[in-house]
Amino acid sequence: MAPRQASPQPHQAHQAHQAHQVSPQPQQPPVPQATAHPGSAGEVPEGYTPTERDLPVIKRGDTVINRGDTLQVEVQEMPEPPPAPEGNSMGPLYVVGDVHGYLDELIAALAAEGLIDADGSWSAGNTRLWFLGDFTDRGPDGIGVIDLVMRLSAEAAAAGGYCKALMGNHELLLIGAKKFGDTPVNSGAGTATFQAAWLLNGGQRADMERLEDHHLQWMARLDAIEEEDGHLLVHSDTTAYLDYGDSIEEVNDTIREALTRNDADEYWDLFRKFTKRFAFRDDSGPAAVRELLDVYGGTRIVHGHSPIPYLLGEVGSEYDGDDDGRPVIEGPHVYADGLAIAMDGGVTMAGKLLVCQLPLGN
Repeated sequence: MAPRQASPQPHQAHQAHQAHQVSPQPQQPPVPQATAHPGSAGEVPEGYTPTERDLPVIKRGDTVINRGDTLQVEVQEMPEPPPAPEGNSMGPLYVVGDVHGYLDELIAALAAEGLIDADGSWSAGNTRLWFLGDFTDRGPDGIGVIDLVMRLSAEAAAAGGYCKALMGNHELLLIGAKKFGDTPVNSGAGTATFQAAWLLNGGQRADMERLEDHHLQWMARLDAIEEEDGHLLVHSDTTAYLDYGDSIEEVNDTIREALTRNDADEYWDLFRKFTKRFAFRDDSGPAAVRELLDVYGGTRIVHGHSPIPYLLGEVGSEYDGDDDGRPVIEGPHVYADGLAIAMDGGVTMAGKLLVCQLPLGN
């Protein structure tokens, strides 16, 4: 893979939205190889795979929320984007993998596919665009990413298409950190807090400082699962969605209703389940995918969450990368007997931010 190129002209249109870079902290000792999950002093519950244990933390910010402080934010209804003009048929379908605050890379990837113009405005007419979640943490400008997606949603709807987004585990994490701060939660393995989990998983000071109520309201209303053209779209490669309903509508309603309640333990349970991963990777993977497809419909599942290098077992020094050690990611990873498509290209580990048109070939 060639070294990462500078972002194209669209970046200049968004520089005003960029967060100030946080000065890097002094080198911290590595996280001990303990069995505790983020914010916990106990053992990891069976089946729990917190992101910090699986993925590197990039550019971790300073602590933002003071110990003992708890900020409660009421989640209110946000207006729907304007409906698409009548008589327009829907255009091609695109999906975007995990962005994690890498705004420049996102702008470059969208522009390369012709979805935005040189000014960063929607230029794809009636195209349908789905983001698979995880907009913040690790990268430098998560709030800038959210602002861009919100703006493109309105512009796409006005042009007869749409730009929509799914709920990722990092949306749940950021909401929880803002709402509950240092409030202890029942993790099933000792004391845990959203603040500790957020920091361990790459929470950025600049994002927390710029986070506003309308960002929280937008995130809290995101769907968790949708189906488009036979593609079942989810964030996480897990079967935990089955815990929330037997239909797409029921799952989305159940999770949205949970997020209207100020119950830290309920939020934590959602976050914990959304961090699970690798359900489709091994020999039992095809059966796990079929279980979801049988319940919710579709012929293929499309997900983010687990970076493709991890799905391929290419971790750390074992990367089959180019000379600078970066993982070589050419595009989505089709696996589980062709039933699953992974879209997280590992941008946080110098991989690739994927924006791809569906359907894909086998």
